[in-house]
Amino acid sequence: MPWQTPIVVHPPAADGGRRVTVRGQDVGVAHSDGELTELLRRAGIGAADIALDDPHLVEWRGTAHAWTDA
Repeated sequence: MPWQTPIVVHPPAADGGRRVTVRGQDVGVAHSDGELTELLRRAGIGAADIALDDPHLVEWRGTAHAWTDA
C-alpha cells in the first residue's frame, strides 16, 4: 500500500465547505482554517501536531487554504 498523508482536505464544494478525512475517516466539513483546526482537534490530533502547511501531514486537494470553489 502506498504511503498517504494522514489528513486530506478535499476540494471546496459550492458552499465553500471542504470535506476533511483523517486516516480515511470522514471527520466533517470545514469552512475556514479555524474550523479545520477544530475538526482535527476533535479527531484527536493535538494542537501541537496540527501543522496545516506540512505536506507530510496534510494533503490539500485543490488550493491550500482556499475556502470557495471559485
